[in-house]
Amino acid sequence: MFCIPCQDQFENLDKHSQWGIDFLERYAKFVKERLEIEQTYAKQLRSLVKKYCPKRPKDDEPRFTSCLSFYSILNELNDYAGQREVVAEEMGHKVYGELMRYSQDLKAERKHHLQEGRKAQQYLDQCWKHMDNSKKKFERECKEAEKSQLIYERLDNDINATKSEVEKAKSQLYLRQHMAEESKNEYAAQLQNFNSEQWKHFNVAIPQIFKNLQDMDERRTVKLGEMYRSFAEVERRVIPIISKCLEGMVTAAKNVNERRDSGIVVESFKSGFEPPGDFPFEDFSQNIQRTGSDGTIGTPKTEGGKPDPKHAVGRTKNKLWLFGKKPKAPTLEDLSHLPPEQRRKKLQQRIDELNKELQKEMDQRDALNKMKDVYEKNPQMGDPGSLQPKISETICNMEKLRSEIHKNESWLAEVEGKHGSRSERRSSADVNHHAPHGRESPEGSYTDDHSQEHRSPPQPDPHEFDDEFDDDDPLPAIGHCKALYSFDGSNEGTLVMKENEVLYVIEEDKGDGWTRVRKQGGEEGYVPTSYVEITLEKNSKGAVTYI
Repeated sequence: MFCIPCQDQFENLDKHSQWGIDFLERYAKFVKERLEIEQTYAKQLRSLVKKYCPKRPKDDEPRFTSCLSFYSILNELNDYAGQREVVAEEMGHKVYGELMRYSQDLKAERKHHLQEGRKAQQYLDQCWKHMDNSKKKFERECKEAEKSQLIYERLDNDINATKSEVEKAKSQLYLRQHMAEESKNEYAAQLQNFNSEQWKHFNVAIPQIFKNLQDMDERRTVKLGEMYRSFAEVERRVIPIISKCLEGMVTAAKNVNERRDSGIVVESFKSGFEPPGDFPFEDFSQNIQRTGSDGTIGTPKTEGGKPDPKHAVGRTKNKLWLFGKKPKAPTLEDLSHLPPEQRRKKLQQRIDELNKELQKEMDQRDALNKMKDVYEKNPQMGDPGSLQPKISETICNMEKLRSEIHKNESWLAEVEGKHGSRSERRSSADVNHHAPHGRESPEGSYTDDHSQEHRSPPQPDPHEFDDEFDDDDPLPAIGHCKALYSFDGSNEGTLVMKENEVLYVIEEDKGDGWTRVRKQGGEEGYVPTSYVEITLEKNSKGAVTYI
């Protein structure tokens, strides 16, 4: 065939165009995997932010600048995750989606061009077959004419041949020559047609198909370049917002203020307690008797038959809670279990919240009254009497809130009054150099009335530990303590003590706020750790003090 070289080029272009579409789809797959990475990254960032975001109400959150800055960084990171989601969405819509649509168009166009090329090749092959058939027919007719001519010449020269035979051979010769001439003309026409179609095929049809395939491949290349640029533009468009997020993080870092945080800590834990007075000298030699001759120390004797409290053997007068951790006392309504400054802040906060609730109730009452007036003027809109129960309920709520506000304001006035008197007592203590009477207790009240200000130890079964106290020896003293405040010891298991009284420590505070002590008379019990100043014997060089 004459079109073998062209057929080879056509097959090469077929392979190349297919490779181009495959490469485009490969890049589309790359973009898809990239946007999936962005989606996963954004999702993980949002999960991380959600994990570390505060779950408590805003009022309970720390006000430290370091915490606030961290929460600002979390907000900025959440916005950053949103930009990564934007990148993924833009890549999916403007790059991946466009590539897949263009790939389908390329496949359809390529198929059309290849079909046109195959049709042109098939038409040229058909023309060649027609030309070849007419050529072969012309060749056969010429041979038949030559054969008829030889037969006619032989009969014409043969003297034995009849005239009819010669005429018949002559007619056959003319017929064959006529058929050969027609075959010749047909062959010439087919040959001319084939040459014309072949010229059109190689100079018009195939070059046009090749040009279309070339244009298609160039457009594919241009499209890839545009998609490369779009891929980068998607990232570039979010860079300003991402930069703002990062600038927000830097600003949050600059807002960290260590002195402000320290001030918040001081303000949060300020108790309002007075500093303790000077520690008095304790003379333990009062009961020691000396001889008149050499002044040597004799064997100490106990007064009135009282045993040495450090080594006394006997029963304690109070039943004590020996096993298990003592639970904390419940929160008191007047917050007197808190230190004065903390109590004042909490009371003020409670009053503010009650005032807000009161204002809401007042607004609701006014709205109901207005609605009632409207109903009275326009009965068709509603029954005024139906609003009276709600108005009465609102007024009742207002009275309750006013009562609560008055009660809390009286407690607040009490605390603020004690703040003023405390400053006067502090100046008096500086003049006299000793701890004054009537000092404020750690729970926010004064020692004049402790019955409701300290936490009570848990109440055990009155008969649960009778055998243990009857049979066991008392614990040895591990140190001594001085009472900073008076304590009435009204609950079972506690011990009465007076301010500045010195006691023996026989069991340290286990973390529940109570210390077990023994009086010099042998009586044992628990006292609040915050009411005493403790010095342990094993730490005599650096005494441990609990205030």
